[in-house]
Amino acid sequence: MARPQETFNKKELEKKRAQKKKEKEQRKQDRKASAKSGQSLDDMLAYVDENGNLSATPPDPLKKKNISVSEIVTGSRNEGGAVITVHKGRVSFFDTSKGFGFIIDSDSGERVFVHVNGLKTVIKENDIVSFETERGPKGLQARDVKIIK
Repeated sequence: MARPQETFNKKELEKKRAQKKKEKEQRKQDRKASAKSGQSLDDMLAYVDENGNLSATPPDPLKKKNISVSEIVTGSRNEGGAVITVHKGRVSFFDTSKGFGFIIDSDSGERVFVHVNGLKTVIKENDIVSFETERGPKGLQARDVKIIK
């Protein structure tokens, strides 16, 4: 049986593979030759400036800002639960079957969401109530809601 003949295309592909391998070896040798062996630690360090950009020079210690851990916000800025003060308002809408509604603050005229979990007494529409506000996931939310009149 005769040996299969190599076609022109096969020879060309083999030449290309050999050429790529040779070029890769040459690039490897160039990297080794141009590598800076024995660099000092200071040459390899990168610093972050006051704007958060990388630089080769250390930051100015006079521009350093001290930040307390309590100032760092992790998550949405709307969340937090900081209680403001006691407000008075009128219940503009309350759906007892769904358990939520809105109170209009008498001082600012702002609509505040109220959920059945934030009630101390049962409320209905047009009741005058006192309540505290806190930041909820979607804005102000009333809690400790009590009927005044």
